[in-house]
Amino acid sequence: MFFARTAVTLPRAEEALPGRSQAIPTAATHWVFRRPLNGPIPEGFEEAVFGMGCFWGAERKFWQIGDGIWSTAAGYAGGFTPNPTYEETCSGRTGHTEVVRVVYDPSKVRFADLLRIFWENHDPTQGMRQGNDVGTQYRSAIFAASEAQLAEAKASREAYQARLKSAGYPDITTEIAPAGPFYFAEEYHQQYLAKKPNGYCGLGGTGVSCPIGLKT
Repeated sequence: MFFARTAVTLPRAEEALPGRSQAIPTAATHWVFRRPLNGPIPEGFEEAVFGMGCFWGAERKFWQIGDGIWSTAAGYAGGFTPNPTYEETCSGRTGHTEVVRVVYDPSKVRFADLLRIFWENHDPTQGMRQGNDVGTQYRSAIFAASEAQLAEAKASREAYQARLKSAGYPDITTEIAPAGPFYFAEEYHQQYLAKKPNGYCGLGGTGVSCPIGLKT
């Protein structure tokens, strides 16, 4: 990404930046799907939030699923600062990690399918980093929108941990927690790799397949 930051310890709430009461400006329309980026979720659809390191490449992985994905958005979650900017998040003083919000049709795409994309397309054992991207904003995370999602995410972690252990990897460090506020990132971050197909993508999986989300 643009700026090197090496904060690898999360701040306490009292140490976090104050943020602001108003949301920062973002895109009005999804660049790929041509739908309102922050529009209402269609009836019967669900949302999920994933942190996999740099959100540019992570968002692309989810919109590329295609049918069944209503929208994706880059943003910030998991911290304390309300309505943070990118620079504030990169400072390590907000507690947030870079995330992707996925709105999907569960009749076409299961949460298990999203979990498989999540686990297989980054290294969830690296703590406060992904490859050369170092900092609390790059930590792996799943923020569940329901108790069912939370339970399924935790079960998937155990299943994938067994596969990773067999392949010689250390313990998974992914944060799995109920979803808190999601804050949209700035306009230029939204669907960045659709606008700049040759732009930076720091994603790199382990090469270990995940034993969930495979339709039979």
